[in-house]
Amino acid sequence: MFASRLFATLCAAFVLAAPATALAGSPQQTVDQATAVLERFRRLRGNDNERGIPAKVMRDAHGLAIITVLKAGLIFSGRGGEGVVVTRLPDGKWSGPSFIGFGGAGFGLQIGAQVTEFVIVLNTPEAVAAFSKGGNVAIGADLSAAAGPTGRNLAADMLPTAAIYTYSRSQGLFAGMSLEGTVIGTQDQKNFKYYRGRYSPGAILDGRVVPPPGAARLQRALETF
Repeated sequence: MFASRLFATLCAAFVLAAPATALAGSPQQTVDQATAVLERFRRLRGNDNERGIPAKVMRDAHGLAIITVLKAGLIFSGRGGEGVVVTRLPDGKWSGPSFIGFGGAGFGLQIGAQVTEFVIVLNTPEAVAAFSKGGNVAIGADLSAAAGPTGRNLAADMLPTAAIYTYSRSQGLFAGMSLEGTVIGTQDQKNFKYYRGRYSPGAILDGRVVPPPGAARLQRALETF
């Protein structure tokens, strides 16, 4: 446990580090990018029912984190990115987006850079609570994670095997992917700019804060799942 916590602490340094800056934009650009990622995942499922995120997984989701990640390095590699987290409210609608940054580290011969899009499904209220409290969430240490199941024949009574499921899309390839050893942290400054006030992630994610009009397209995309 100590080793995993230490590694998570080191990874946290990447959340706002160099790889992420290559993707940084205005809060609205981040929301628009997250919307585009979600729409691409939806089209993937529509074009091939054997791939994509199963309808049952999305239907049962308590929330989603939608992130674009840049992985780059030589010998020592880093991956960083940004995106948003949203939660399903008691009335079935979706919360406004709370901004998050993503960071991780790795070792080995890695040359070049690669952009990967992630949709992380929050399967439990505890997973939502971890993102609502603000600060950093260490995948694998704070929340159990697993590569998400795929395919249209997903059993109707299947229970989640982890607090979060992770799905990735890179250069047109789709896969379930584990993110253990990475850290996702709240971007308070972006929340402040987007909502024009200092609201906690918890207030945003439980629906107490009305999202700006710029979030309407994202919410429409969420409602199609």
